[in-house]
Amino acid sequence: MIHFVLLISRQGKVRLTKWYSPYSQKERSKVIRELSGVILTRGPKLCNFVEWKGFKVVYKRYASLYFCMCVNEDDNELEILEIIQYFVETLDRYFGSVCELDLIFHFHKAYYILDEILLAGELQESSKKAIHRLIDAQDALVEAAKEEASTVSYIISQVAN
Repeated sequence: MIHFVLLISRQGKVRLTKWYSPYSQKERSKVIRELSGVILTRGPKLCNFVEWKGFKVVYKRYASLYFCMCVNEDDNELEILEIIQYFVETLDRYFGSVCELDLIFHFHKAYYILDEILLAGELQESSKKAIHRLIDAQDALVEAAKEEASTVSYIISQVAN
């Protein structure tokens, strides 16, 4: 089971967090501080697994971001690396070539994509085609809602004049 997902920049700034296990806000801050200190200082030739407080943290660096997932000690690290790769590929397809700014300005879409991939700390959907169809359907719903809202606003403005 995945306990939490962290996306951390090389400067140590948190770009995305998703918690699947109960942590208080104080504990979350402490976890982020500890793990960012451990992961950011590791050499590039070291493995992408860190044992931490009875858990394993699996991470992978893509450009200026570290994608980290905390799992149980007996979970398969390679499977978690595949899930991270899958998430990054999905973000890449959606944003073109995903970068840190995409996650800053469109964080809600990144969360939506993560929620389509993971549910309660477990892999929900492994089909890339299914994920892309769901994301496209969600975008179509958002566009339809925007058009409807602008139409209603236009009608109200005409009636008011």
